[in-house]
Amino acid sequence: MIDFDPGFLTALAGSAAASIVVAGAGGFMTDTGPWYRSMKFPTWKPPDWAFGPIWTLVLVCATLGSAKGLQAAPDAETYWLFVALLGLNAGLNILWNAIFFAMRRPDWALVEVIIFWFSILAIMVVLGRHEPTVIFYFLPYLLWVAVASVLNWRIVVLNGPFGALQHD
Repeated sequence: MIDFDPGFLTALAGSAAASIVVAGAGGFMTDTGPWYRSMKFPTWKPPDWAFGPIWTLVLVCATLGSAKGLQAAPDAETYWLFVALLGLNAGLNILWNAIFFAMRRPDWALVEVIIFWFSILAIMVVLGRHEPTVIFYFLPYLLWVAVASVLNWRIVVLNGPFGALQHD
C-alpha cells in the first residue's frame, strides 16, 4: 500500500521529475527514421507504437518504487546512496538511447545494456533491503530491459557489423 504522507509525496515528486527527464531524453534521442527502418528485426519484436506505453508503465512502476525506497532510507547516508544508484540508472537509461540511436551503434549499446540491467538489479537489492516492496515495483523494469537486451542482441546479430557513425 502506498503511504501518502508528506515525505512520500516529496520523494514521489522528485522521482517523477527524474522519470520525466529520462523518458524525455530517451524519446528525444530515439530516431526510427530511415536508418532504423532499414534494419532487420526478429519476428517477435514488439511494434514500434508499443514501446511508448511499455516504457511509460515501466517508468511509473520505477517512480513509485524509487519514492518508496527513498522514503524508507534510515539515514542521510543511505538516502544519498539510493539517490546515487537511481541517478546512475537514469544516466545508463539515457546513455543506451544515445549509443543505439544517436551514435547508431547497437553493438556498443549491447555492452552498455548489460551494465544498465545490473544497475536495476542493484537498486532492487540495495533499496529492497530497507523496503521490500521496491523489488516488486522494479521487477517490470528489470524484465523489460532483459527483453530489450535480447532484442538489442538480435539486432546486432541480424545487422552487424556496425561502423563508426552510420548515416542515412
